[in-house]
Amino acid sequence: MSHKHNYFSALCLVISGILFVIYPAIRPFSDESTLEGASAFASTEWLIAHIFAIIAFTLLPLGLLGLHNSLKGTTLKSLAYSMVLLCIFGIGLTLPFYGGESYGLHAIGQEAMKRHSADLVSIANVVRSGPGLILFAIGLLFLAASSIIVSITIWRSERFHKWSGIPFALGISLYIPQFFAGQPLRVAHGFLVFIGCLLIGVSLWRQDVSKYVKDK
Repeated sequence: MSHKHNYFSALCLVISGILFVIYPAIRPFSDESTLEGASAFASTEWLIAHIFAIIAFTLLPLGLLGLHNSLKGTTLKSLAYSMVLLCIFGIGLTLPFYGGESYGLHAIGQEAMKRHSADLVSIANVVRSGPGLILFAIGLLFLAASSIIVSITIWRSERFHKWSGIPFALGISLYIPQFFAGQPLRVAHGFLVFIGCLLIGVSLWRQDVSKYVKDK
């Protein structure tokens, strides 16, 4: 992989981490069984926040591809390949749920505000349940498995600081529990994911700088 491609992967990870912080920071939090909840669903902030989350997840495998390619020719290449595959599968199962959150709940909120009916807000429970919720949970478990493999791969690698993958593994693995927390803790969790993405991104960038200097 060329230096530019690894720089791109590092950039994807950093941007992804930033968006994981912005998402809970600007997402409206309210009693979602009332018209206040409908107003939150209908807001521009709700839509933008969830679109940022979708972009953040989408950028993750692009970042991990750089880590995978940096380990080609080593005994860890198979392990690195599995982390990318699990990440892609996980995101594929996760994003449809975020689509429902982004566009489905936004439309419900707008209609509820138009009719001034809090009863319509209860439809959100239908969007957030059933097969979609099950696939969402499975997808996040795949992502958690991928993040743990990322940490193990980096720990075994002699090309990166051993501990640099741990914050990423913690942040992604805690994604399901953080949904039960309030906004401050969810923002704090976003910062943990950001730190994890930043450390791996910087490690990729430094490795490329080192290679570039040696080539010169």
